Amino acid sequence: MTHALRPTPALLLVLASALAAPLGCSEATSPEVASPPIPSHFPAPRIPPTNPWTVEKAELGRALFYDTRLSGNGTQSCSSCHPQSRAFTDVLPRAMGSTGEEHPRRSMTLTNVAWNQTYNWANPLVTTLEQQALTPLFGEHPVELGLAGREDELIARLQNEPFYRQRFAAAFPDADAPITLTHITYALASFQRTLVSGSSAFDRFMYEGDTSNFPESARRGMSLFFSERLECFHCHGGFNFSDATDHQGLTTTSAPFHVTGLYNIDGQGAYPAPNTGVHEVTGRPEDMGRFKAPTLRNVAVRAPYMHDGSVADLDAVIDHYAAGGRTIPDGPNAGVGYLNPNLSLFVPGFLITDEEREDLKAFLHSLTDHNFLTNPALGPPADLPPFEPQVGE
Repeated sequence: MTHALRPTPALLLVLASALAAPLGCSEATSPEVASPPIPSHFPAPRIPPTNPWTVEKAELGRALFYDTRLSGNGTQSCSSCHPQSRAFTDVLPRAMGSTGEEHPRRSMTLTNVAWNQTYNWANPLVTTLEQQALTPLFGEHPVELGLAGREDELIARLQNEPFYRQRFAAAFPDADAPITLTHITYALASFQRTLVSGSSAFDRFMYEGDTSNFPESARRGMSLFFSERLECFHCHGGFNFSDATDHQGLTTTSAPFHVTGLYNIDGQGAYPAPNTGVHEVTGRPEDMGRFKAPTLRNVAVRAPYMHDGSVADLDAVIDHYAAGGRTIPDGPNAGVGYLNPNLSLFVPGFLITDEEREDLKAFLHSLTDHNFLTNPALGPPADLPPFEPQVGE
């Protein structure tokens, strides 16, 4: 999604507070800092020292995540574009904001978002969940939750509800006035750090030796996935199946973005505006079409694919990479992706048999964590008070 913030006075305050927090992958965090429960085969995530993780903050953030009080017109919550059943990504190819505006990009999955090195599809400047929360709340290009200029109204909604007065006080016990925009972003970030997916059939096979749900075809597909012939693992490797991952103890902090040849509309590598990748942020020609490789955990339930939702299913994804880029024969986006001069070296194209295709898909399906998709502890709180916006809201 594209993101621009109107600098209202209240927003400037929360932005300054958020930016004062440690940002970026180079900011080490103390091992003593509490974190949500994580699988033993995962590294510890970095958590900003200015926002130490607590159960109380995570539970508050969970309520806020599912509450339509967090949209200007009271029609959407964070979960509207990030439903749990779809691994916290959207059912739509491109997101729809609370005012009905269609976004240029697809909502990203929040699976294992605590380990992201950067946030959004192609913005190397957003490096913490606390920062990122400002965009859906206050972004205007496009409008997501539509709260720009309505910061005081949001605070009043929360202050008027005893449920939130109690929970903000519990989450921020040292604050004289705990309900603030900064604390809203802190709570949302704390909840999102609990969105941990690490008990798929693949995990049980690899780390527990449980072969019951990891058939031979998935094993063959895993061999293909990690082969130099298909090259998948170069951009989708590691415990989180993404090279855009950060965690405690990691010493290399480059933020990788890749050109996959999805477009090449001028023969020089151009992508259709405004989805020009990192180029949209930097303006540099060499950043045209560079996007982040998202995690592949739960990928089978996240169709359609790519930053603009233009690839319908896993077969079409495999076709795209097998061809070394997508060819669009006609129309405004016509072009030959494999001739994109900026194409990643890890997208060379490959031949694949029908049997190998089914094996590769079986492996991708083995990355589905059904507990993550259905765990009530990650769903809306049962005692979340309903919200009816007032006339004129």
